[in-house]
Amino acid sequence: MHSLKGRDFLTLKDFTPEEILYLIDLAAYFKKLKKEHILHDKLRGKNVALIFEKTSTRTRSSFEVAASDLGMGSTYLDPTSSQIGKKESIEDTAKVLGRMYDGIEYRGFGQEIVETLADHAEVPVWNGLTNEYHPTQILADMLTIREHLGEIKGKTLAYMGDVRYNMGNSLMIGCAKLGLNFHAVAPKEYFPDNELVSLCNKWAEESGAEIVMTEDIKEGITGVDAVYTDVWLSMGEPDDVWEERIRDLTDYRVTMDVMRMASDNAIFMHCLPSFHNIDTEIGREINRKFGLTCMEVTDEVFKAYEEPVFDEAENRMHTIKAVMAATLSDDWEI
Repeated sequence: MHSLKGRDFLTLKDFTPEEILYLIDLAAYFKKLKKEHILHDKLRGKNVALIFEKTSTRTRSSFEVAASDLGMGSTYLDPTSSQIGKKESIEDTAKVLGRMYDGIEYRGFGQEIVETLADHAEVPVWNGLTNEYHPTQILADMLTIREHLGEIKGKTLAYMGDVRYNMGNSLMIGCAKLGLNFHAVAPKEYFPDNELVSLCNKWAEESGAEIVMTEDIKEGITGVDAVYTDVWLSMGEPDDVWEERIRDLTDYRVTMDVMRMASDNAIFMHCLPSFHNIDTEIGREINRKFGLTCMEVTDEVFKAYEEPVFDEAENRMHTIKAVMAATLSDDWEI
């Protein structure tokens, strides 16, 4: 068993392939227990703080349900209900919450914030999303890939769109460590940071994976096992960036033609929310301004390939549960 008790979970860069696979296995174990209605509330008496400087549906729900299933209490802190970063420094907040809670989740802006929390809290700190990394999502993605494709190692995932931020960064890291080929399919100015690419190439050499950066859609998509995309505007970016992203990335939308380039059994993946139609306020606004009825993926593709997408969403809960359980206790046998 891989003991992760007391560890922070800030980025997959900090974890070995064996540790990542252990968390995926533990998540699958918890998913089985959940489906069979078997209690696994061994962490009764513990409490966790959930700091959300960016709003969320899946991450908040996942942490709260997972904590409850494990027997823990949880306190949700949003920008209106805490003084973090306003009247109280991140360091002081970490020292206070670390004395009251057994673990702290942070979802917000710069990676340096969650790292500062981890440096001073003296309890495990978990990254629910920062501008740079989204590690809990990648665990859910890898569990989903294994469920649908049978295995992770040796498969190929193509990420289309803006590969520069948390999802592109984290997927590239996870793929490189676990032996999953990673194709970044985007305009070159949307490729991830060269330093991170170099680091991932070293891990890929060890795992047998290949990392490809290409502007050519046919080259990047032909024969892949999974096609992944995300919204074109990262959380916190100004709305006036939409016009630029639409101009640069519309050719990299996931369409049926794109999916036909992939392998016959390819799956489509998306971390959600998705602008595949105009059934949202933002979707309707984009439609009024630019005449588009979809953004990063067509509604036809989304509806035809939606099962893995919603499996990803559910798996957020199981993998987040695994992260909290493994870092708070060694009392798990799978």
